[in-house]
Amino acid sequence: MKESEKKLESLREKIDQLDGQLLELMNQRARLAQRIAEVKGDDGAKVYRPDREAEVLRRLTGGNPGPLSNRDVARLFQEIVSACRALQTPMTVAFLGPEGTFTEAAAFKHFGHSISVSPMDSIDAVFREVESGAANFGVVPVENSTEGVVNHTLDMFMQSKLSICGEVQLRIHHTLMAVGDGLDDIRRVYSHQQSLAQCRKWLDANLAHAGREAVSSNAEAARLAAENPGTAAIAAQVAAELYELKVIARNVEDEPDNTTRFLVVGKLSVPRTGSDKTSVMFSVKNRPGALFELLELFKKRNVNMTRIESRPSPSGLWDYAFFVDIDGHESDDAIKAALADIDTHAAFFKVLGSYPRSATG
Repeated sequence: MKESEKKLESLREKIDQLDGQLLELMNQRARLAQRIAEVKGDDGAKVYRPDREAEVLRRLTGGNPGPLSNRDVARLFQEIVSACRALQTPMTVAFLGPEGTFTEAAAFKHFGHSISVSPMDSIDAVFREVESGAANFGVVPVENSTEGVVNHTLDMFMQSKLSICGEVQLRIHHTLMAVGDGLDDIRRVYSHQQSLAQCRKWLDANLAHAGREAVSSNAEAARLAAENPGTAAIAAQVAAELYELKVIARNVEDEPDNTTRFLVVGKLSVPRTGSDKTSVMFSVKNRPGALFELLELFKKRNVNMTRIESRPSPSGLWDYAFFVDIDGHESDDAIKAALADIDTHAAFFKVLGSYPRSATG
């Protein structure tokens, strides 16, 4: 046996030994999770703790010596946490479907794959599924870095009692897929209207001869492309596998940093982690300077406002509700004081939730 082959064999034996140790350690962790479930069963505590899971991932990535990237470490441990959580209790997550959408990918990124997923045909259906108790949590898109806010999601918070208990930021890479394997034969491109907008320049440059048709979801676009020769879909690459389509081009989005933010909604109040966001909504009295006076209350308490959106309020013509994200947790002293000030002066005020800040990836 050559010297290089001996070295390879020795290294592989060490890997095999480590694999065995990893297996035993993962099962030790799983047994501890089961014991925790037994303790929690005595007082009805929740099995899913987004604050605890965020702290675990933050600690592990913060102490990661490499060569694995922090993104890989987070992904691997999220799956371990997910599998251990599933041993304690099954969890169902509703998402804006169908299968193969970016929202499904966001649900798996946040919760791991050891969950039951329930694809819904609309954002309001996701909210209803969680409100009824048929699903433990829901995942819905709220904004895209290129195309802006998803208005339907914001509108649901005006009528829903659900809270925001997590966020997911997902880097969006669009894939062009079709039954055939070339661009010349494509006469129509299906996709969600936001995806078509996010790929407008690429389509102008490469498929100017093809028509574009907006459909309810990217997964629906893939289904239509599979049934109609001469058409293509823009969707996540997983949709090509689900609908047996050929990948024609990858990363056809116009902006390389194209990112969508998703919200996790549920009935859970999330404790402080030290790296949090809080979302609120309010309406102002219809008089000059009313909005400025409310926003000034954030500055007075040195609270950083990271985002503001307005939506027509159902309470009256030309009335508006404002959605605001701020840095920190509602239990922080400065934020607690600022929210109390706003509650006093606003015509309507509601805290939508505090939750751990997510990472892009």
